[in-house]
Amino acid sequence: MSVVGTGVDLAEVGRVRAAIENPRTGGRFLERVFTDGERRYAESRGRNRYESFAARFAAKEATMKALGVGWGARASWREIEVVRAPGGRPALVLTGKAAATAAELGVARLHVALTHTAELALAQVIAED
Repeated sequence: MSVVGTGVDLAEVGRVRAAIENPRTGGRFLERVFTDGERRYAESRGRNRYESFAARFAAKEATMKALGVGWGARASWREIEVVRAPGGRPALVLTGKAAATAAELGVARLHVALTHTAELALAQVIAED
């Protein structure tokens, strides 16, 4: 196996929290960016939910970078989902255009690492063929 692409992203927890808590657009932001499973997981984290949302946002951005695409015609937010693999580690599931883009590039496996503090969330993605 060889590396097809890598991506890294840093998200500010405060900015993600502000987007979620915006009374006019917060609901749309949550539904446009996060899958039902991601929302359930982050909300289950209680007071740390904003760190979890920010880490997932960063993972989506890092995945797009690893695929060499931006948000739009070749990948969208909800087509990149962070799930919990057996043992609790994060994993990525691609659907729709994002899955098609990965297949087109020959991506057979994605690795994701997430970390966060109260202020920042970081994600790194490695795409292998």
